[in-house]
Amino acid sequence: MSGNSLTEGSILKPLMKFAVPVIIALILQSLYGAVDLMVVGQFATSGEVSAVATGSQIMHTLTQVVAGLSMGTTILIGQQLGEGKRREAGKTVGASIAFFAAFGIILSVLVGLNASGISTLMNAPVEAFDQTVSYVTICGFGLVFITAYNLLGSLFRGLGNSKLPLFSVAIAAVINIFADLLFVAVFHMGAMGAAFATVISQTVSVLISFVIIGRIELPFSFEKTDIRINGSIIRRVVGFGAPLALADLLVGMSFLIIGAIVNSLGVIASAGVGVAEKVCSFIMLVPSAFSQSMAAFVAQNYGAGKMDRAHKGLAYGIGISFAIGVVMAWASFFHGDLMCRLFASNEAVILSGWEYLKAYSIDCMLTPFFFCLTGYFNGCGDTKFVMVQNLFGAICIRVPVSWFMAQITPVSLFRIGLATPSSSLVQCILCIGYLFLVSMKKEKKRAKV
Repeated sequence: MSGNSLTEGSILKPLMKFAVPVIIALILQSLYGAVDLMVVGQFATSGEVSAVATGSQIMHTLTQVVAGLSMGTTILIGQQLGEGKRREAGKTVGASIAFFAAFGIILSVLVGLNASGISTLMNAPVEAFDQTVSYVTICGFGLVFITAYNLLGSLFRGLGNSKLPLFSVAIAAVINIFADLLFVAVFHMGAMGAAFATVISQTVSVLISFVIIGRIELPFSFEKTDIRINGSIIRRVVGFGAPLALADLLVGMSFLIIGAIVNSLGVIASAGVGVAEKVCSFIMLVPSAFSQSMAAFVAQNYGAGKMDRAHKGLAYGIGISFAIGVVMAWASFFHGDLMCRLFASNEAVILSGWEYLKAYSIDCMLTPFFFCLTGYFNGCGDTKFVMVQNLFGAICIRVPVSWFMAQITPVSLFRIGLATPSSSLVQCILCIGYLFLVSMKKEKKRAKV
């Protein structure tokens, strides 16, 4: 379980060997988050559903920021191992542990103490405001464990190991299911119970993962003295990860703005879109998994100077995720009501969720391209471009389109939802154009040589 080289042998086999555990882990992680809404939807009121939907969207945004920043560790470790610099990789691991421990504590305190203000900014419906504050407060103070979980995943994906992150999230998912049923179905704690279940499950998962790490052989030299704030290493990690974290923050904020717009339409619309977002977390699993896998695969091959191999891996990733995306598009457009019914029992909420979900069916055929391409650019360390195209899609396309669509009467959740595929289309064009631009520059350099 220590790690795998992604620079030797066939391309498809090691890529799929790495990607499949990532896909399964994302399924479990999505289930992990969806169970909160599913249980609350079956055993609590629409107000509680709205609270969990709004609160979980806030936490998802913050988690994406942590994941984006920790991607810097994945990239740096992957490139160091590809170059054969195993001692440097060990120092990177130690510096990352120290840095993210401090970052996680600060983030937990800031969010936990400002839950009410955050809920106000989200325009949480009056009927769900107090529940939303409770959910954000509890999960906010648990962000230190979310940070630890994402760091562990980033470390091992950089090593070419996607099995340990899978094991970690599997533990969390199982504990979360039982805790949700206990706190929500038995003790009737609503959104607060769902939040406690989330924090408890992640805490146990992280602790067990650290025990396992202490018992396996690692493919680098690591000493306890490496766990310190190493300025030069942290600058490189942050240099790779900060653009992604900033992009993820603003992308997440664009979705939060859409959530705030929808919240102003009432608790049914709020709950419906919250349900649809949970469904989307499942239908977007494959391109998301290939994006993460591509970053690790390309990082190692970039470090080893095997870019032809990286290009072939990119083609495989796009082809496989697009084929599955077509199936997901059909299912979400024509049978989205069945999917939404898993998370809600109120018929009005289900129909609202399906209406919003139809717009996402278009996105299913676009994300395979730009998700895999951004994973490729991340692996090359070109995270600034990834930041720029994400920011452009979020700020210049997604937010304005969603606001404009909300002004058209009668208000349609389908039209508001079109903001997302509109952004994805523009991002696809930007990524493909940039890939050709980089390729042309390299060809010119070769011609001069």
